Amino acid sequence: MNDKDEELKKVIMDLEEERSDLEDANSELCQKLCESNDEIREAHEELISGLRDLSDDSSTIRVKAMGRIDEKPFLKVCEQRFSGQDVALQHARLCSKWQKMVMDSRWEPFKIQRSGDKIEGVVDEEDEKLKNLSIEWGEDVKKAVKTALEELYEYNGSGRYPVPVLWNFQHGRKATVKEGIIAHMKHQIKNLKRKRT
Repeated sequence: MNDKDEELKKVIMDLEEERSDLEDANSELCQKLCESNDEIREAHEELISGLRDLSDDSSTIRVKAMGRIDEKPFLKVCEQRFSGQDVALQHARLCSKWQKMVMDSRWEPFKIQRSGDKIEGVVDEEDEKLKNLSIEWGEDVKKAVKTALEELYEYNGSGRYPVPVLWNFQHGRKATVKEGIIAHMKHQIKNLKRKRT
């Protein structure tokens, strides 16, 4: 019986030592993963910064401020309703007012919706402010505000301010880091060629 107890104690000690080694290895891997994620995040932020400075409206990959209202529908409706200098003035006022509304955390135009096992927040089409916006300024203006709200909900759920994101404008989706790096390199090469000529 003592031999079996001793053998069992040895097995338990070996398992404890192996568990301890695995925990150490796991901790080390978790630390390396965190460091790698930090490096990728920093590189992504640098890439966004670089592309923001270099890209123009013709670039396929550029920085998009998620949660910023698209001003084109606002300009279109102002051009239809106003003339002369009033167009620019009313356009600026209207865009500013609704961008502030979108960023106002006291305004909650969202509702919770279930889709199978998934629960998500969606913009409530019955929200009074959105309904009045549609009646007063049209469906395209309302759609621009709704899109900005949806982008904020998706890309910055904890805050109500626009967030810069690498965006593939050709395909209408978030760009990959690889696409961003290639676009950044193309801009750098184009700038070098301009300097040589």
